[in-house]
Amino acid sequence: MDLNARKATLAARREAIVADLARIRDELDAPLPQDWGEAAVEQEDDEVLQALGNAEQAELRRIDAALRRMEEGEYGFCTRCGDTVQPARLDLLPDTPFCAGCAPRG
Repeated sequence: MDLNARKATLAARREAIVADLARIRDELDAPLPQDWGEAAVEQEDDEVLQALGNAEQAELRRIDAALRRMEEGEYGFCTRCGDTVQPARLDLLPDTPFCAGCAPRG
């Protein structure tokens, strides 16, 4: 996969995450129902949405960092050791900043 294809993949995923985060924000801003039972269920749902939003925000930060590395000509090199990140790894995890050897140490 070439750099332009990876950039397009990351940009598309970024766009999807931004849309998801907007939907989550709208759902979290909705008023709670008056019924206590329904409000409790809604609050539990909100906790799940917040966790999902947090995970998506983390992914968004990784994507933005990967796009910056592309612009700076550093994409495809491990940010820890400087070695080349294998293309197969980038195919699976296009936002990864680490080679397979450094990934467990994160």
